[in-house]
Amino acid sequence: MMAGLGLIALVLASVGLYGLIANTVNERTHEVGVRMALGAQRGDVLRQILLRGIALTGIGLTIGLLFSYALASMLSSLIFGVSATDIATFGGGVALLAFVSLSATYVPARKATRLDPLVALRHE
Repeated sequence: MMAGLGLIALVLASVGLYGLIANTVNERTHEVGVRMALGAQRGDVLRQILLRGIALTGIGLTIGLLFSYALASMLSSLIFGVSATDIATFGGGVALLAFVSLSATYVPARKATRLDPLVALRHE
């Protein structure tokens, strides 16, 4: 039952994370238009957005791992058959959330850099 609830929580976290990051990157379309109108290359703008996404993902995953490790240690008496610090479980969750976060950053950023700078400047 805990595995099922954990899976549901992971799916909900993935959907929420994707929506939040995609919306945040989409809101920066105007900024992308300004940068490209001033002469920035698409690759440079995309790289900058991705680096920021990677940094935020790393910070979020680090904080999440610390809290999940602490909570797993506290709930270790309720977990049967699996250690509280199961590397495969932690690694799978981190890998999934990192993939979702980076794809949520990349897809809207790529879309924004493909727009004509005038269209991106008019985007609100």
